[in-house]
Amino acid sequence: MDEIEIHHHALQRIEERGASIEEIKETVSGGEEFPAKYDRTGFRKNFSFDNLWNGKHYANKQIECYCVKENNHWLVITVIVKYY
Repeated sequence: MDEIEIHHHALQRIEERGASIEEIKETVSGGEEFPAKYDRTGFRKNFSFDNLWNGKHYANKQIECYCVKENNHWLVITVIVKYY
């Protein structure tokens, strides 16, 4: 498995958007891979949530990580979290 590094921008977004570092690493290492803009690679994974986010209950959340490959590791540039 490739190493995973998280850019400081992504670290800020993780907390703001309700994800954890463990979920980010799990998404990059075992999520669905897809091509993204600007020669980046996206990774997507669904997680069971069953909790409140911004005052509304959601059963699941989907995390998308946008990364670039640098030498032998993935650098996570940003993170998007969708609740449903």
